[in-house]
Amino acid sequence: MKLHLSNISGINLFTGYGEGYVMVNRERHEHNLVVQPDRLVTDWRPAGFDDLDAGDFARLAELKPEIVLLGTGARLRFPRPELTRALIEARIGLEVMDLQAACRTYNILAAEERRVAAALLFS
Repeated sequence: MKLHLSNISGINLFTGYGEGYVMVNRERHEHNLVVQPDRLVTDWRPAGFDDLDAGDFARLAELKPEIVLLGTGARLRFPRPELTRALIEARIGLEVMDLQAACRTYNILAAEERRVAAALLFS
């Protein structure tokens, strides 16, 4: 699916997604990544949802977003609460959704100039 852009320039936005990929600023990505308006982390560590650990959420907290959108792949899955402690302690919100919903929500929040991070898992 293609996502339509507003006249927002200079920030990372999702421009499309499909089975097993997302597009950020028209560039295709097929591996776990973290997207912020001003940063793209293409080597986010977890191999997939089942590989998430507390350190992964601590690294997200270090990026200092106000909210993290955790895209858990094709279906919605919730991480164990003890894994997300770093976000809670840093007073960073966490919303869990499927990958496509995370892309759409990210674009809305980024357009509102919010400090958002989309942490996307493909498996």
